[in-house]
Amino acid sequence: MTNIQSFFRQSQEQVEHLLKIELARHSNISSHLNEAIHYSIFNGGKRFRPSLCYATAIALGASAGKVSCAAAAIELIHCYSLVHDDLPAIDNDDLRRGKPTCHKAFDEATAILVGDALQAYSFELLISLNPEIPAAHKLQMTLSLAKACGFEGMAAGQALDIASTNQICSLDQLETIHRFKTGKIISACIDLSAQALAFEGSKQHQALQCYAQALGLAFQVKDDILDIEGSTETLGKNKGADQLLNKNTYPSLLGLIAAKEKAEQLNQKAIAALEIFGSEADLLRDISHYVIHREN
Repeated sequence: MTNIQSFFRQSQEQVEHLLKIELARHSNISSHLNEAIHYSIFNGGKRFRPSLCYATAIALGASAGKVSCAAAAIELIHCYSLVHDDLPAIDNDDLRRGKPTCHKAFDEATAILVGDALQAYSFELLISLNPEIPAAHKLQMTLSLAKACGFEGMAAGQALDIASTNQICSLDQLETIHRFKTGKIISACIDLSAQALAFEGSKQHQALQCYAQALGLAFQVKDDILDIEGSTETLGKNKGADQLLNKNTYPSLLGLIAAKEKAEQLNQKAIAALEIFGSEADLLRDISHYVIHREN
């Protein structure tokens, strides 16, 4: 895991440096909102999704910097989703990344505005960064990200998740929830990077899409396992939150041992999808292994 951890640190530094530069251009906004935005972005996140964008670029023979617009935009979407998910009307969490959630550190109205601002700003950066990417490709990327976070993606998954709380659902129904709620944004990391590099619809892109679909589900299965086996200190959020809310999870439907087996099966499926690639996709392979062995 040493090499992948080093890559994650580099990716974290790269996307955070970019976001700090870009946010400095907007220092004239409300100081209270500005403080809350910085608090919600720079509070210790792993930057897993930007790392996935960068690793995709490398697998496609490009430098990580060629997809900086995708990495920044998707990280802002992720940050916004966490702020809104934590609100009292949804998960009502008081801890995120080991710190008070945005609505606890500030207030509920500010947290709503932070989410709104980050979502809008993600599209601004997607369009304004990497000016060498043709406008037609930027249009494809914008459409892909909009679908991934809207009612064809993350928002739909969140609605299905809320509707299934206190209900018993099937494994197929649970996978549908998480293909939307978690998987669509992870797939967007692949799609936006491929579109930025003019690989839209290629055999490489198709293989990467299969990889991302398996990876997204593996990520969620491991999250569900960590909710049981992890600690509040390591997770940076309250352990057992899913059980407390009576949510459907892979361990609750399959049992803990079978859920771990499911995660490994998805890992193997993701790795198999990359067979058309050589060593240039090793970072993606390492990311898949990391996903099911991580501790937070």
